[in-house]
Amino acid sequence: MHYLPVRIAGLGWYLPDHTVTSAELAGRIGVAPGLIERATGVVERRYAAGETSAGMAAAAARMALEHAGLGVGELDAIIGASTAPQQVVPCTAALIQRELGAPEGRSVCFDINATCLSFMLALHTAAQFIAAGVYRRVLIVSSEIVSPSLNPNEWESAALFGDAAAAAVLTAAAPGQASAICQARFATYSSGAELTQCVGGGTLHHPNDPATTREMNMFAMQGPAIFRHALRTMRPFADEFFAELGWEREDVAAVVPHQASRHAIEQLSDRLGFRPAQVWSNLRERGNCVAASIPLALAEAVHAGRIRRGDRVLLIGTGAGLTLGALALVF
Repeated sequence: MHYLPVRIAGLGWYLPDHTVTSAELAGRIGVAPGLIERATGVVERRYAAGETSAGMAAAAARMALEHAGLGVGELDAIIGASTAPQQVVPCTAALIQRELGAPEGRSVCFDINATCLSFMLALHTAAQFIAAGVYRRVLIVSSEIVSPSLNPNEWESAALFGDAAAAAVLTAAAPGQASAICQARFATYSSGAELTQCVGGGTLHHPNDPATTREMNMFAMQGPAIFRHALRTMRPFADEFFAELGWEREDVAAVVPHQASRHAIEQLSDRLGFRPAQVWSNLRERGNCVAASIPLALAEAVHAGRIRRGDRVLLIGTGAGLTLGALALVF
């Protein structure tokens, strides 16, 4: 167990006002009524309508700071932890600092991108900075506007996603507080890199290259192939993680997974040894919110009273790459 005495002091989120039901989406993309809900488990999701990534992030951050009892001037670092930046340069975290009205020069800003696991990697990174005394108070924000990149011709994956932002404020745990990051483990299987991708927008298919097509800028996901890959690798990955951690499955008060899909969440009970009552899911109302998925689910679980101080919590999921991740903490 790699114990880091770090506390998630505050959590917050932002959801766009525009709700898109699966019934409405079925009509848009031309599939039978009820098919989307049966295939994905998603009943509704939010789509941004005029919001910016930094603006959504700032709204989530204000809620998290209020929950933590801190002001924007007390932050030492702001980490943007999202799949898609608001723009290529500068980092989205710098734009979040400006949106928040945080004092210039008071906090360092940088981004971490591990697609759907960006928040978990940022949490793991920030915890080590805080434990080492480099920073005292760190804001992590995942803000995703994925809806414009969805391909209606890939209806099953397109219907799965929604837009959202979520934020966490990290501080050192005070003496006597049980809060800690107890263990984290990540592993990438790059043979699955093409299973989830958006090939446009970078140097390979540059936006200014006339050969770059509109389809290259759309999200593409081979859902069944990803599911099979995760099915093969996640059980041994989780077994090794728990062996290193020293917890039993029953010790976990709440499992907060990446809301990848209904089938992926079901595997936590079917194959990974957790009881359904241990697993928190907001997939039905939020969809898969990419990097914002895990912190949004965590924040909603905490504010709903499902997770309380002192509870043992597991964050777990997969991301493009293909990357597996698990992080155990005492909230």
